[in-house]
Amino acid sequence: MTGIESRVVLLEAPERIIADGAPYAIRVCGRPADDASWIGWIEFSSQNGRATRRTDRETTQPNRDALLYWASGLEPIYFEGAFSRAR
Repeated sequence: MTGIESRVVLLEAPERIIADGAPYAIRVCGRPADDASWIGWIEFSSQNGRATRRTDRETTQPNRDALLYWASGLEPIYFEGAFSRAR
């Protein structure tokens, strides 16, 4: 995914994903697209030193506020599915 360096962390979820015995912190991130919309994805950071996993684009919203609204409605079950899609 391009633009990782310009990412904004919009939300850090209180939940954790446990995989291979390691807890992963969940962050919903985004960045402005070339057309002024915002692109959103999810990052999972292992708390035991493993690499961060990221999904591809999960959504495109018309602006940052809309992306934040989208992120605030995500449920734990969505994060579980996103974790399985993340690389």
